[in-house]
Amino acid sequence: MKKSKETINNTINNTISNTSNECEKENREIIVRDHAKDFLLDILPKDRGILKELRDYGEEHHVPIVEEEVAALIKVLTRTSGAKNVLEIGTAIGYSGCIFLEAMGEGGKLTTIERNEEMLRLAGENFRKAGRENSVRILPGDALEILHYLKGDYDLIFLDGAKGHYREMLDLTISLLKPGGLLISDNILFKGMVTGEHPVKRRKRTIVNRMRDYLKYICDHPLLDTSIIPIGDGVALSYRKNEVEQKGLSERIEKKEDSE
Repeated sequence: MKKSKETINNTINNTISNTSNECEKENREIIVRDHAKDFLLDILPKDRGILKELRDYGEEHHVPIVEEEVAALIKVLTRTSGAKNVLEIGTAIGYSGCIFLEAMGEGGKLTTIERNEEMLRLAGENFRKAGRENSVRILPGDALEILHYLKGDYDLIFLDGAKGHYREMLDLTISLLKPGGLLISDNILFKGMVTGEHPVKRRKRTIVNRMRDYLKYICDHPLLDTSIIPIGDGVALSYRKNEVEQKGLSERIEKKEDSE
């Protein structure tokens, strides 16, 4: 049976209308996200002094540093946790390191690892400008090598190194994080590719797959309680369980296995 011209036109118009509505909905969601971020950045305190200098330098020279909303988060987390001994993997120009030092206050100690020689030079200069060079231990080299020999009992570990090696770094650092300590993993959504929000570039597939594996790993890890926050380029917060909590978990697992 042939459709009337009016029916065909109505079908076409409905299709166009539905498509338009979907596009408007998608655009509205993106606009809301951007608008919310812009609003938050407007009301968050602005960097001053050495931090402003470093952010301006990073933006001008395309040096990757933590985004403003992430910087505000790690500052609050460092202060509320009472951290006084921080391990940072990925120094860059020292921006996030200066945030940790500022948040820890007097008596705070930072150990930071960086393999890029130019970044190491700049970071050293910037820690001196901040007047905190005596509170920092800079370790030059590949984190995957250095972590094998590093000893410590850190209150907080900031993971911001090579994105494709987060899982290996975690395996090497978790024994360095004291019970009750905090692990912060930055860039875990990797420009939206990890969640599928943006297409995965061919040359980035390995990194994206490894990051997805890392997220599942820390969410299922028996020693960690993890939350993922979709700000900046994605941040994962992992709490290192203490012996009592771990013992309780082990007992529950044993009871479950016995019942099965």
